[in-house]
Amino acid sequence: MTARTTLRLLFAGILVTMLFVTAKASLMQPIWAWQGLAAADPDHWWTLATLADAYCGFLTFYAWVFYKEPGLASRLGWLAGILLLGNIAMASYVLLQLARLRDSEPVHYLLLRPEHR
Repeated sequence: MTARTTLRLLFAGILVTMLFVTAKASLMQPIWAWQGLAAADPDHWWTLATLADAYCGFLTFYAWVFYKEPGLASRLGWLAGILLLGNIAMASYVLLQLARLRDSEPVHYLLLRPEHR
């Protein structure tokens, strides 16, 4: 399977997932009625939709990490970090990539593998 096909499947899956959870939450409860975990009987439809949105965002970011990282161990390590720590791991990854960028290099090099600069 090509990288392009893999990305199409990944992002089609994310789109379908988000459309499903958003539609389900909308049908079960209007968003303006959501009280989160503060209610006596905690609302869960929009909580689940928000959680799905966060993890779909983590996977979107990880697609870039997967492209950037050359080795299986680093790819798996960053996947675990992102799924467990979310934006803490994501911010750490970007800061690490910025630290590796030479002062003379343009910022868009941040997005590319070193061999493609």
